[in-house]
Amino acid sequence: MDGLQPQEDPLKMSYRENWKVQHEKLHVKHRGHEAMHAEMVLILIATLVVAQIVLVQWKQRHCRSYNLVTLLQMWVVPLYFTIKLYWWRFLSTWGMFSVITSYVIFRATRKPLSGRTPRMVYKWFLLIYKLSYAVGVLGYLAIMFTMFGFNVFFRIKAEDSMDIGVIMLFYGLYYGVMGRDFAEICSDYMASTIGYYNMGGMPSRNLSHDICAVCGQKTFVDVDEEGIIEDTYQLSCNHVFHEFCIRGWCIVGKKQTCPYCNEKVDLKRMMNNPWERTHVLYGQLLDWLRYLVAWQPIIIGVVHGINFSLGLE
Repeated sequence: MDGLQPQEDPLKMSYRENWKVQHEKLHVKHRGHEAMHAEMVLILIATLVVAQIVLVQWKQRHCRSYNLVTLLQMWVVPLYFTIKLYWWRFLSTWGMFSVITSYVIFRATRKPLSGRTPRMVYKWFLLIYKLSYAVGVLGYLAIMFTMFGFNVFFRIKAEDSMDIGVIMLFYGLYYGVMGRDFAEICSDYMASTIGYYNMGGMPSRNLSHDICAVCGQKTFVDVDEEGIIEDTYQLSCNHVFHEFCIRGWCIVGKKQTCPYCNEKVDLKRMMNNPWERTHVLYGQLLDWLRYLVAWQPIIIGVVHGINFSLGLE
């Protein structure tokens, strides 16, 4: 009998045994509380529905303020959890992204605006967009790699490979959303400053046939010719643009209209490469995840506050 060790001592138990004991204690604590749990579920569903209606109405009536508040939420909420949970690796990448993006925004908001600034801004956000897309896909593949058990062939622990996949997926989605939102702010400001775009839909200046309406610079390559660095694109409204300018305007900045005449842009005609179309679908996914990352923690916090005020546990 002296050789038997007490199972209740958490210091002498393995991680799995300790987790099992805590799980059993949780079940004992909440046993017989089915009615309270049902009430908490109803509160959660009702809060989600009301929050969704409020957010949709806010976005439709005051889109600019909604986007600014959402961007602030996207920027602050992960930072709060990073500092609280000591995620220094994410904090370092967040800091570098914030510093470089702040410089890019500073250049984009200068008056008079340099003719080279729009191209630099669009290239930066297009780089962020492609990097976030690639990192997100690699993270998703790493998760699938682990779920199908391929990590065993490479002698990688399932916990390690799953952690790497989740981290990479989060990095890709988060910086993809942030890059798109900042790109939209810069594209609006720069186009109204140096280009020919007007918020009211009417062009502010006359556009020559060889001038890009986004950056205001000349196009040196014809539409039918293949450029060394970039091509010249012509939209369905017959206006021409630099490749990086119009891709940044349409894809990165989420603009679906011509920067000059405000006509609807046919992205399928502009994108002949089928792989490019996945970027548009990826952008739609980021729009959905913006709600999940920016507003879901706030909604869950409101639900916890309601449960606490009603004495529900």
